[in-house]
Amino acid sequence: MEFLQEIGVFLVQAVILVAAILLVLAGAAVINSRRRGGDDGYIEVRRLNERYSAYRDAIRSMTEHPEGRKTREKEEKKAAKEADKKALRRVKGELEEPDKKRLFVLHFDGDMGATQVESLREEISALLPEAGKGDEVLICLESPGGLVHGYGLAASQLQRIRDAGIKLTVSVDKVAASGGYMMACVADKIIAAPFAILGSIGVIAQLPNFHRLLKKNDIDVELLTAGEYKRTLTMFGENTDKGREKFIHDLEEVHTLFKQFVKERRPVIDVEEVATGEIWYGQTALSVHLIDELGTSDAYIQSQLDDADILEVCYTPKKTWQEKLGFAAEGALERAVMKLWQKGTFKQLL
Repeated sequence: MEFLQEIGVFLVQAVILVAAILLVLAGAAVINSRRRGGDDGYIEVRRLNERYSAYRDAIRSMTEHPEGRKTREKEEKKAAKEADKKALRRVKGELEEPDKKRLFVLHFDGDMGATQVESLREEISALLPEAGKGDEVLICLESPGGLVHGYGLAASQLQRIRDAGIKLTVSVDKVAASGGYMMACVADKIIAAPFAILGSIGVIAQLPNFHRLLKKNDIDVELLTAGEYKRTLTMFGENTDKGREKFIHDLEEVHTLFKQFVKERRPVIDVEEVATGEIWYGQTALSVHLIDELGTSDAYIQSQLDDADILEVCYTPKKTWQEKLGFAAEGALERAVMKLWQKGTFKQLL
C-alpha cells in the first residue's frame, strides 16, 4: 500500500513539474511575441440595457404579482411595437427626430506604465466615426498614476473625444491620482465615489545609489557621457550637488506643466491650492472642484437606461498561440490540482 502511495506522490510531482516547465516556456514565448508585436485584436460591443433588463426581470420574477406582471408585459409589448414603427419611419425618412442618444462605456485600469493606453486608443478610434453630437462617452477610470509620458499619451487619447465635439464623462470609483487625475481632468464632467482618491497633482522620482557599497568593495564604475546633462543622477557613480539641482529642476518643470494642464482643462480649480502632491477623497475633492459630482459609475449608467442606448466598448488583443498555450497549461494545472485535492492526495502529503 505504501508503495502505491509513493508512486502516486511521484506522479503528482511529475505532473506539477511538467506543467511548471510548460508555463515558464509559454511565458518566455509570450514575452518574445509581445516584443515582436502580433496580429490585430478585435472590438467587442455589448448593449448594457439588455444586461440590466435581465437583472431587473430576475428580481421581478420573484417579487412581482402575476396580475401586475401581465399588465406590465402588455404595456412593454405595446411600447416595443411603437418603437419599431418609429424606427422604420425614421429609416424611410418620414421622421426627422434624432435617434436615441448613445452612451459609450469604456474602462481604463491603469498601471505604472499606462500600458492599457494601447487598448484605449483602439476603442476610441473605433467609436469616434460612429458617435454623433448628442452622444456621450463614459470612461470608468481607475489608476494610481505612473510614468509621465504614458499618462500624457492616455490623456491625449481622451482629448480626441473632446476635440470631436463628443461629451466626455469620467467616473472614478476608487482612485484616479497623479497621472490618473491628469486623464480625468480632460473630461467635461468628473464623477467620483465619496471615498475615491483623487488629485495628488505632484511629481515624484527616487533612485537608489550603490556608490558607497561599490567603493567599499573596491569596485569602480565608469560612466561616459557627451552633453553636460546627459546623466544627472546615477545608481552606481558618485552623485554631485550640480546633478541633484538639475534633477530637481527637471521635476519642477514637469510639475509646472502638470499644473498648467489641469488649470487649462478645469479653470474652476485653484491650482496652487490643490497642486501640493496631496490626495483628496471624493467628498473633499468636490469642495475644491477637483470633481463635479459624487456618485458611482453604476449609478450613472443606470440613470441613463431609459434615455440612452448604452454600449460597452472593449478592445481585446488577439492572443498568439504561445499565449493560448500558456492559458491552456495554467488551466490544466489548476484542474489537475483541484481533482487531486478532492481525492485527498494533497491532504495525505500535508
